Amino acid sequence: MIIPLLKGLGLTLSRFFSKPVTVQYPEERRPVSERWRGIHYFDPDERGETKCLACGLCVAVCPPKAIRLVAVEAEDGRRYPEVYEIDAIRCIYCGLCQEACPVDAIKLSRLYDVVDYRREDLLWNKEKLLQWAARKEGA
Repeated sequence: MIIPLLKGLGLTLSRFFSKPVTVQYPEERRPVSERWRGIHYFDPDERGETKCLACGLCVAVCPPKAIRLVAVEAEDGRRYPEVYEIDAIRCIYCGLCQEACPVDAIKLSRLYDVVDYRREDLLWNKEKLLQWAARKEGA
């Protein structure tokens, strides 16, 4: 009867001096893997605009159809996205949009803590995607 009690006490004492597993989030954050696929962002060009050519490859390759794109042609013949939206609720963060982009305009960051209270706020437009380029490393 005393042996199991001493074994339990020994286990408790061994765990008492080990490094804690918990992290005091959000003050402390664990490093995320280099392969982590977080939220999307647009990589801006030298003018601060999106590099997107509105080719539609990201829309075609997206399995849950979470990307909506409306392409417009400028006076100089260059195509650009008038509307570019990603539905974060439908997105499965597979990274196929990043792989399909011929000019590396859309990328996946290492951010994982973007939350909102309303469903409409999880519909990300191109302006929001450009703003997140500054926070791309995130966590």
